[in-house]
Amino acid sequence: MTIILDPTKGITNASWTTAGRPIDPVAGQMGFNTTTGEPEWYDASGSGWLSFSQSKTYEVNYLVVAGGGAGGNNHAGGGGAGGYRSSVSGESSGGGAPAETNATLVINTAYTVIVGAGGTASGGDTSGNTNGGNSVFGSITSIGGGAGGNRNDSANTTPGQNGGSGGGGGGSQPTYSENLTAGLGTAGQGYAGGTAVELFGGGGGGAGAVGQPGTGSRVGGNGVTSSITGSSVTRAGGGGGSSGTAPAAAGGSGGGGTSGTTSGSNGTAGTANTGSGGGGGGAGGATGSNGGSGVVIIRYFGLQRGTGGTVTSSGGYTIHTFTSSGTYTA
Repeated sequence: MTIILDPTKGITNASWTTAGRPIDPVAGQMGFNTTTGEPEWYDASGSGWLSFSQSKTYEVNYLVVAGGGAGGNNHAGGGGAGGYRSSVSGESSGGGAPAETNATLVINTAYTVIVGAGGTASGGDTSGNTNGGNSVFGSITSIGGGAGGNRNDSANTTPGQNGGSGGGGGGSQPTYSENLTAGLGTAGQGYAGGTAVELFGGGGGGAGAVGQPGTGSRVGGNGVTSSITGSSVTRAGGGGGSSGTAPAAAGGSGGGGTSGTTSGSNGTAGTANTGSGGGGGGAGGATGSNGGSGVVIIRYFGLQRGTGGTVTSSGGYTIHTFTSSGTYTA
């Protein structure tokens, strides 16, 4: 194989068939493949031989976690975790789903990244607690977690809300049963919350498990673990449901907030940038707590190719972590 330099015709690269490619190629080696009819080059970072048309795109792993829902108020349900979508091979998405297909990106293209905010708790007996915000990476959207249900002994009852994972049902006197209902999760993103039983609120759903009902521990559903950053981290746990009495109910693994207990005892917030739900508020009009904000993480094998987010490396991968909204440019 030779390279010919002709001042009137330019450079003629070495050529080979697919079967006759160099045995020990080096990074950046180029030649003309007579089998495919295209020039190609060797990517030593793991992709192997690539045609020049292929080099315009590359694949990335992603983890997109939405904001967690707020916990409800007053004998309340825990907030549901934000939707959890992952394409890391061997890991899981939320709701028991397998990893999704990697995203294929076009070089020099800007992709929108939105990190969903945690849902907010309004306080007292009011019903204005909100779901978490959606998180987005390009065409991939994770749904915000559902807010926990409130106790509100009137016709204005508020059940656990649907979301990426559902909010737990809020406690109530038997006369007002509507808000005992838990919110549903979204397929491939998270689980339902736990149903309330009289004055015992249900736990918020987590990405990895259903929230516990008011008859049980009231614990929020557990989150899902990922090593996309090089370290094993659990995210997207549901918030604990309140009984109005001790003991408090814990949030699910991955950052779910703990419930309040006695009169005036508020829940604790879901952990920031985990997409976890807030804990439900205790008795006496106690306030639920805010959900945790979400996170978007992108990684690919080899040296840095894109820009955006906080850039780290581990195990041969370049990792871009977004804890606030921005743009990833491939």
